[in-house]
Amino acid sequence: MGKPPFPTPDFLDAPPSWRCIDFISDLHLHEDLPRTTAALAAYLRSTPADAVLILGDLFEAWVGDDMCQQPYEQACVGMLRDVGRRCYLGIMVGNRDFLLGADMLADCGAHPLLDPTVLSAWGQRALLLHGDELCLADTDYLRFRTQVRQPAWQSAFLSAPLSARLDQARQMRAASKAHQQMQTQSEWADLDETAASEWMQAADATILIHGHTHRPQSHPFGRAGGIRHVLSDWDLDHGHPRAEVLRWQTSGFERIALA
Repeated sequence: MGKPPFPTPDFLDAPPSWRCIDFISDLHLHEDLPRTTAALAAYLRSTPADAVLILGDLFEAWVGDDMCQQPYEQACVGMLRDVGRRCYLGIMVGNRDFLLGADMLADCGAHPLLDPTVLSAWGQRALLLHGDELCLADTDYLRFRTQVRQPAWQSAFLSAPLSARLDQARQMRAASKAHQQMQTQSEWADLDETAASEWMQAADATILIHGHTHRPQSHPFGRAGGIRHVLSDWDLDHGHPRAEVLRWQTSGFERIALA
């Protein structure tokens, strides 16, 4: 796949009152993850952040905003609504929950974050992504992504009954899990470094923050003085529990382990 051009980003300017911004992603919430769900609820109740920015894959699958009728998803929206009343809540869609729409965001008091978004805070600019669009080596996925992001495909899919959409999501989830189990984590696709660096330069950003790859780390990246923060996936219900928040304050960045 060729390198995608830098799309027109959204812009988010942190107001002077903000002192703390939290970033999370890749929780892949579903009802089979009770410990992970409980950890998110506890974190949202206690965070001192002025803004919580979720950079994609909050849910394992989101097949339309009528999922809010389901008991588990209804409870998740409720806890998001609570934090949305106390601070700025921004949600970016990912590759699993790209059908998360305006009705759900309004229900939980969240602001949509476009992919990409340029965040300005404390004299610095950070480029925020989910990350999947720049995994250029994963050509099969990128073809699928192009298909399902088309309005015609989404309209046809959303016209099906909720039960049929949930069945299809379960089948896709099982196929994805089977494919992952055939690979080691080191074989999972990562962002194309050249393309990501070019996007940072186009955004005039020295900080890159993204999820998707499930490889949490922070390291120098891009032009001189640049840094890349890869967000943690969350899973406290299986082996090797992991859940992290990336916190940005005037003093710098800090990774907070909740596991």
